Amino acid sequence: MSVPGADRRIRSLRPPKLATDPYSAHGSVIDDERRPDGRVERALTVFLTGAECPFTCSFCDLWRYTIDGPTPPGALTRQLSNVLGAMEGPSPERLKLYNASNFFDLRAVPAEDVAGMARLASSFAAVTVESHASTIGERTLAFARDIPGRLEVAIGLETIEPVAAAQLNKRLDLARFDEGVRFLAEHGIDVRVFVLLGAPHVRAEESVEWTVRTVEYAVSRGASVVSIIPVRGGNGEMERLQALGHFTPPTLTQLEDALDGCLQFAPSVVTADVWDAELLPACTECRPARIERLRRLNVSGAPEPRVACSACDAA
Repeated sequence: MSVPGADRRIRSLRPPKLATDPYSAHGSVIDDERRPDGRVERALTVFLTGAECPFTCSFCDLWRYTIDGPTPPGALTRQLSNVLGAMEGPSPERLKLYNASNFFDLRAVPAEDVAGMARLASSFAAVTVESHASTIGERTLAFARDIPGRLEVAIGLETIEPVAAAQLNKRLDLARFDEGVRFLAEHGIDVRVFVLLGAPHVRAEESVEWTVRTVEYAVSRGASVVSIIPVRGGNGEMERLQALGHFTPPTLTQLEDALDGCLQFAPSVVTADVWDAELLPACTECRPARIERLRRLNVSGAPEPRVACSACDAA
């Protein structure tokens, strides 16, 4: 939902954006990803540089990698072409195009780039893009028709805790989310969902519970893959909310608890986002081993014992 006056306040608290080039992707990575049928596939994620998302969510830190103004036509196609041209070895099965915005917003992804990236994606068996539920529609279907592989759309549900959901400034309610997911399912398009751990306005002692409940909701609506993302500070708004007692940074233990609690939702794949996981509050002695355990769980989906730590036991 939209919070009156929030857009201006959130933007005013932000530090300067990072230096970005609209003709250069700001990163790419190849990872192993487990799918609901048990296969482990190689996925290339390309972090594209383009226009900022218009929704101004309170927790967002992706705006740092965006440009001011609309994405120049042809810029995203050039970015993807450069990444693919520099890639060595066999092509991964999946291509993930993350543009820190909404793939089906023409201000962020101009029409010629939608067509250009569809052509470049011809060697991939599957393509994942990200979108707010409200921008899913006919452009989504057109892109699905233009790529030879299967389309997956990633949607941020974030949290179903009602007080928190109303304060995220996301302009999303459960009815809109359900409508978007249903539209994708009706047209044979897969659904990936992002869920927050440590959402602002969720009590710290209830954080894991609401994360698990939100994952369960996403799975019940047909999500085949769900990623649990710990909320990060650094955008100014999170620091303001923390000072007011409305946000407590999530810990590594909470991320472990959340993922362990969600392995029950197989065959849907639930993973923990370990990007910057080394920054989560945790014991310095066992943190690396615990993060590696999360990486293994992401790929295997098989429960395994938690990491034992003499330092933690002695504390």
